[in-house]
Amino acid sequence: MRSGELLRRAVRRHRGRMVAGVLFMSLHQASEAAVPVAIGIFVDRAVSSGDIQPLLWCVLMMVVLFAVLSNAWKIGARQVVRAIEYETHLLRLEIAQRVLDPRGQRTGLRAGELLSIATSDAEKAAVVMRAVAIGFATSTALIVSSVSLLVVDVPLGLGVLIGVPLLVLGIQALSPLLTRRTSSQQEAVAQTTALATDLVGGLRTLRGIGAQHNAAERYRRSSQATLRATLRAASTNGLQDGVTTALSGLLLAAVAGVAGWFALNGRITIGELITVVGLAQFVAEPVGGLGWASQIYAMAKASAARLAGVLSAEPLVVSGTRTALDPTKPLLELNGVSYKTLSATDLTLKTGESVGVLCYDPRDADALLAVVTGRAPDLTGTVRIGGTAIDELDIDVVRGTVLLEQHDTDLFEGTLRSNLLVDSPSLDRVMTAAGAADLIDELDRPLADQGQALSGGQRQRLGLARALLAEPPVLVLHDPGTAVDAVTEELLAEGLADVRAGLTTLVLTSSPALLGKMDRVVVVADGVIVAEGLHAELAAADAAYQEAVLR
Repeated sequence: MRSGELLRRAVRRHRGRMVAGVLFMSLHQASEAAVPVAIGIFVDRAVSSGDIQPLLWCVLMMVVLFAVLSNAWKIGARQVVRAIEYETHLLRLEIAQRVLDPRGQRTGLRAGELLSIATSDAEKAAVVMRAVAIGFATSTALIVSSVSLLVVDVPLGLGVLIGVPLLVLGIQALSPLLTRRTSSQQEAVAQTTALATDLVGGLRTLRGIGAQHNAAERYRRSSQATLRATLRAASTNGLQDGVTTALSGLLLAAVAGVAGWFALNGRITIGELITVVGLAQFVAEPVGGLGWASQIYAMAKASAARLAGVLSAEPLVVSGTRTALDPTKPLLELNGVSYKTLSATDLTLKTGESVGVLCYDPRDADALLAVVTGRAPDLTGTVRIGGTAIDELDIDVVRGTVLLEQHDTDLFEGTLRSNLLVDSPSLDRVMTAAGAADLIDELDRPLADQGQALSGGQRQRLGLARALLAEPPVLVLHDPGTAVDAVTEELLAEGLADVRAGLTTLVLTSSPALLGKMDRVVVVADGVIVAEGLHAELAAADAAYQEAVLR
């Protein structure tokens, strides 16, 4: 999808409101153009004749004209604004859906940049409908004005008909520059937003290592770059406004001068002179409106390009279509898998088996997590779930079968209970098993974003409880006890073994308490499985293993 296609789609899917909005706004502009015509008729037919009856008719005509004018604008603008708001909402939903797609996306954008696109760019792209409505309405005003001028005097009308298109073309010459500078500005804003998001998320860490001043300096430089990009875009906007005002003023002066000369020579009446001067003055408004519509379109196109980049990004993982699993096959099986630091890895998890994995290198753990959860697009070898290759399975089946709970838990605003997602009869038992018994009486406690009022251990245990409540066929845990003390970690290990009895569990950890509860432990060194057995056996026979787990 390209920017133009996205903008055209925005107009198409709100065509009902857009048609109504364009018609009423065009009626408003036609009525505006009719005002100087009506005043000219007023002067020639009522004022100059001194007859009361034409005067009353002219007054009535003006009342009706202004009633139509004001109501047409109100109705038309309301329809266009509704279309803009609905489209903004739909675009934000699309971006959110794309970002949350379990297949991932190859945009390479950070969370803050995606947030900026979902908020600012979605809103700016949707205003293309305002540009369309203004473009049609102002074109209507120019057509009515030109026809009226042709009726009064053909040379005057032709002058406007030739001058206005030349004027519009001159204004449009600045649009590509405005689009480029607006795009650069929005990209700079997104990068600064991303940096701010990263800094806020890692503020505690920055303070802990004393790097907050360096981070602030980095943000200052990014903010200044954004300011410079914004000023460049604003200067181009100002240049276009100035050119539009100057050229429309020159056009007005030329038309008014010629019309005055014609009136002195008796070629046109006083009423027609008023009409011509009024129309020439009015023409500056729709011409300015076309310039403004051009600016809006340039801004919308720049934002639409960023939106289209996210919406059309290739997924990281290609989803299959198969949904059936073979219950007689192992739930999870890796055959000769190589990915990043992993090399020719074979690993099988049978139904009901709990397996611990100790990786001496954290990069091996990250690679293995990506493989077993279907987020490794360029691996070699085969990963099977229930006997079916993972790339042949529908992504929803993969997610419903294998659940990964990282040690850094994401929590959301609401309550502890709402973050658990499931309110089952076994809630107390699962909370106790996750070492979160101290939170059972606080489930309805309000929770700020990311659970800032909770300790790291509480957040981690709450995330583990949420994963256990989901009861996935295969639960993958990554260091579930890094933020708890040794006593709590022992309780957590016992609770995990109890709750997951009969279910398949894969735990990547170096915790002796957790590894001691596993049916078997697999040791990975330099991307290769180098040992396998019970925790006690490995701890007794392998010095490297002892050094890694015994604390």
